[in-house]
Amino acid sequence: MWQFEHSLITTAKADTIWRLYSDITTWPLWDKGIESASLEGLFVQGTRGFLQPEGQDPLPFELLEVNPLHGFSDITDIPGAGIQVQFTHLLEESNGATKITHQVKITGPNAEQIGPKFGAHMVEGIPQTMDGLARLVLEREKEQNPNE
Repeated sequence: MWQFEHSLITTAKADTIWRLYSDITTWPLWDKGIESASLEGLFVQGTRGFLQPEGQDPLPFELLEVNPLHGFSDITDIPGAGIQVQFTHLLEESNGATKITHQVKITGPNAEQIGPKFGAHMVEGIPQTMDGLARLVLEREKEQNPNE
């Protein structure tokens, strides 16, 4: 297994972040590594969809857990590589701030061999993605409440 986790603290509200998480058409706005994302149903556990990483073919994924305002996880099976990639997105709100944590785990028979190389770009990209998410959320909150 290979894994990586990154957290940041923002003044953005968890409900605003959740709206972007649960509307996957917004994912390419805050995750520049994604060209498009779609779901074949509601944003609930068990729903399947497709994610198109930049410059790659679409990959099927499934929502494993969905806990509104607190987080969600999804898994993508990459059978040709012999790995599964699981992303977990967590939100913890306290004292007027929100802690955002993104985790990625690579499992499967080839995880030890492929995981570090496959995950290397994620180690660089996940913090950038999270910064983009926090900036977008704060911009949206400012648009919604211009006098604050």
